[in-house]
Amino acid sequence: MTEPAPDSAATSAAAAARHADRYGTKPPARRTWLLVVLGIGVLVAGVGVAFLGFQKYGPKAIETEQLGYVVVDDSTLTVRMKVTRDNPEQAVVCFVRAMDRDSAEVGRREVLVPGSDSTSVQVTTTVKSSARPSAGDIYGCTEQVPGYLRAE
Repeated sequence: MTEPAPDSAATSAAAAARHADRYGTKPPARRTWLLVVLGIGVLVAGVGVAFLGFQKYGPKAIETEQLGYVVVDDSTLTVRMKVTRDNPEQAVVCFVRAMDRDSAEVGRREVLVPGSDSTSVQVTTTVKSSARPSAGDIYGCTEQVPGYLRAE
């Protein structure tokens, strides 16, 4: 025996009602404005990170390169270095250290590099130490020359 076919309109209406109860009747609103704001935020953050990275790791106004060092005796070290400046006319001061076998600082010297016509100059300096030095190091350079090193 065959059962009578249910009313298809009533069945589809009931199915639609069950669907609406379960999932809601309105499609989800597209939030394109949220995606646009999020994209702009990510872009601004990326530019900020790139700018900070360039400031920290980009080219510097004063670059130094250690060319070598010689231990002269138990309390003296000679260090050769090359200083490259963006503004060669301006004097700079470099800090050179003498270190022992444990990498402890045993001597330090401030070296005045006067202005010149060349962007790169080689400087040799002697550092006195309180113990036997085993290595030399250039700690850094700055354009802020203290008053006692300035040539009057």
